[in-house]
Amino acid sequence: MDNDSTERIVSGLRKWISAASPGAQLPSNRALVAEYAASPVTVAKAMRTLRSLGLVESRPGVGTFVRAVRSARLPDYGWQTAALRAPQARIPALSTPLRSVAPDMIAMHSGYPVRELLPQRLVRTAVARAARGEAAVSPAPVAGQPDLQAWFAQELAETFGAGVTPPTAREVIVLPGSQSGLSSIFRALVGFGQPMLIESPSYWGAILAAAQCGVRLVPVPSGPRGPEPEELSRAFAETGARVFYAQPNYANPTGAQWDPELTGQVLEVVRDHGAFLVEDDWAHDFGIDSTSRPVAASDDGGHVIYLRSLTKSVSPSIRVAAMVARGPARDRILADRGAASMYVSGLLQAAALDVVTQPAWGTHLRDLRQQLRVRRDLLIAALAEHAPGAQLEHVPRGGLHLWLRLPDATNVHRLVRECEADSVLVAAGDEWFPAEPSGPYLRLNYCGPDPERFDEAARVIGQALARVTSAQI
Repeated sequence: MDNDSTERIVSGLRKWISAASPGAQLPSNRALVAEYAASPVTVAKAMRTLRSLGLVESRPGVGTFVRAVRSARLPDYGWQTAALRAPQARIPALSTPLRSVAPDMIAMHSGYPVRELLPQRLVRTAVARAARGEAAVSPAPVAGQPDLQAWFAQELAETFGAGVTPPTAREVIVLPGSQSGLSSIFRALVGFGQPMLIESPSYWGAILAAAQCGVRLVPVPSGPRGPEPEELSRAFAETGARVFYAQPNYANPTGAQWDPELTGQVLEVVRDHGAFLVEDDWAHDFGIDSTSRPVAASDDGGHVIYLRSLTKSVSPSIRVAAMVARGPARDRILADRGAASMYVSGLLQAAALDVVTQPAWGTHLRDLRQQLRVRRDLLIAALAEHAPGAQLEHVPRGGLHLWLRLPDATNVHRLVRECEADSVLVAAGDEWFPAEPSGPYLRLNYCGPDPERFDEAARVIGQALARVTSAQI
């Protein structure tokens, strides 16, 4: 009843305001109480509604008036141009994988698994437990909670061969996601304006982090098998670089996995040049037809800086990752981490450790492997039927994506726009190249929502590709 009275007063006053002049004073609240036979509380609520609509303005001690129409004055931020000067490094615009989409879109652009592929029950239980513990109200050590450090060290140590000294918990630095770890490594070990070798194509986030740090990227061609050791050695010699960033297992975007022979050859090149290999083992938990084989398992000389994230496999809301680094490099990176973020939330660390130490975690990973295989094969089959012009050069043995080569001269950005117009969001491959693209590519994920719509998405892609390529003739 009170709401009906409020709406009745608002409606009546809006008619009054429409006929009044700007600045006209409204009847007093006492007069409105009498006119509408309403309570003072109801009248006051109606006046608040009118103010929220921008129709009236109150002057304390005077009354309420019809709001005058004022022309909007555009703010002038020109002074900031002089204050900020030109940026030292140009940061690219928001990357396609970070875009939000409408609910009816078929999202094939992102790099995060849909919630159905996450250990949801484990995560919710772990967060609730962590919230009741000391971690919820206590600061964490800069390098990370000792139990979580030990878990990461043990996970990597289990992959080490005979005669290679495994890492200790002290050599682990817990991170608020691997992205911040990349920034710290690039700042601490490369430096502004200095060269760093990187696979091409490679992870767009590493390219972005390097740009933010002012690092000069030197592309090293990398295909379905990985980089050529001879090309890598030549790039080290020509540039004087001392860091090489790579994803040896299920590379984003190509899905490549280095074989043991190539791993040994690359590690030998890195050692010969007195350099570091930054190994981003982002897809450690996403093996399908194989398991991750960390290069770090063959190195105890401190040449490999190893990164492993739990953000994608546990939950995107639990941004916890770790790096393993040895010697002075570890100390230099830790100093940067302390300056950048002091420490990682103890609550998130406790929740992450809870999840990965539950017996059900292993069961989840086994189920996840099968689910990813079904999704990958389903998308491959749909593309083969409806978009044969998009060639899959390599079936990934793990990871979350397919990397498709398009016909030469394809206007890939027009293709993306046409797909989006038909409610399919895909990612142009340009963002995965640190320099000019070697050709037109698309990256599609098979870990997103609605796998039952893969057939529809492939049909849209195939039709758009046919239109775009015919327009080029």
